[in-house]
Amino acid sequence: MRRNKVDIITLGCSKNLVDSEHLLRQLQAQGFTTEHNPQRVNGEIVVVNTCGFIADSQEESIDTILSLCEAKKAGKLRKLFVMGCLSERFAADLMESIPEVDRYYGKFNWTEMLHDLGHKYLPELASERVLTTPPHYAYLKVSEGCNRFCAFCAIPLITGRHKSVPPEVLLNEVRRLAASGVKEFNVIAQDLSSYGLDLEGRMMLPELIDRMADIAGVEWIRLHYAYPTQFPLDLLDVMARRDNVCKYLDIALQHCSDTVLDKMRRRIDRDTTERLIHTMRDRVPGIHLRTTLMVGFPGEGEREFEELLEFVDTMRFERMGAFAYSEEAGTYAAAHYSDEISAEEKQRRLDTLMERQASISQETQNAKVGATMRVIIDSEEADYYVGRTEFDSPEVDPEVLIKKDRKLTVGDFYPVTITEALPFELIGTVQPS
Repeated sequence: MRRNKVDIITLGCSKNLVDSEHLLRQLQAQGFTTEHNPQRVNGEIVVVNTCGFIADSQEESIDTILSLCEAKKAGKLRKLFVMGCLSERFAADLMESIPEVDRYYGKFNWTEMLHDLGHKYLPELASERVLTTPPHYAYLKVSEGCNRFCAFCAIPLITGRHKSVPPEVLLNEVRRLAASGVKEFNVIAQDLSSYGLDLEGRMMLPELIDRMADIAGVEWIRLHYAYPTQFPLDLLDVMARRDNVCKYLDIALQHCSDTVLDKMRRRIDRDTTERLIHTMRDRVPGIHLRTTLMVGFPGEGEREFEELLEFVDTMRFERMGAFAYSEEAGTYAAAHYSDEISAEEKQRRLDTLMERQASISQETQNAKVGATMRVIIDSEEADYYVGRTEFDSPEVDPEVLIKKDRKLTVGDFYPVTITEALPFELIGTVQPS
């Protein structure tokens, strides 16, 4: 056990990761040694930043906490703190069931941890953080919370109502990160489409991205977690006009059936959804759309599921993820619908949907063979370099594997000719300078 060392373990999404990065900065400023997601916990203090989105992520968080409680009993750490979405939502239950944790913090009061450690929160460092990503890319969280209140989603119960970070605060953060060598900014929010509505009563995302694109050193801007209802179409003009705004958009659609969308309280129908997708592809040629779909929601019969399969076949999303519905306490769906579809049937539908998408993904990859693409190098492995194109977000999208026939610099861009396509990887060769 290393004295005065804090190990932080982050579970869940990149929005949680940003919170951990802010905590790391505060701790380091107070003289603590820190480590993020260590291979082996050896600090005297461990902080678990939990996820509470769906049952699987809740289970992962609880299992992690319990294993660390055992380590604490064995004398391998002195204090165990828990923060994040799970403890924001279930603090009372957790305190009763796992009292070995020294203190539970929510998603927003983690600043009190500094006081509990005998220090104070430093407001002058509020916008600073220690990057846990490779130094050439970072996540930029532009808002918290959500006002949409979809029937299945517990996020508003955890994070509260939508709250945008003022644009000048964000732009100053981008300037500082770009000056330190960050080239790629992955913009994230629970509801990216609504950015600015709570500040000035208008959708300010197009303006924010346009101004970000002007900042020296910003090579790529990639957009995650837009909402289809009331999508700010002016954003497409910015994306088409700006070379450093990636032709990529992560927009969760959840379903296509009007019946299911209505029960989900998504406030959109299939026709409107398809027109939006066509508009995106018309106004931003070559755009890659990543979406997330859900199977097994109450009211999804075999007919609605077949409609979803046909929708995926027709729309041919370049990137897609999916998950099975799980009932979340406190949501509209839990209160008003019966979760009657069996776990086995949900899994069957999920497997069928992802098998259908696999062939589409392969076709998307095949179309890149022979093309020369701008690739950023993320890492160096024993036999190859690993990079990404503008159409690939870190961690979730395909990578480009490049043979080590010349020395490349991690964090730099190179022209790479694609020679082979696999479902989730591209193989390429760097073009001579």
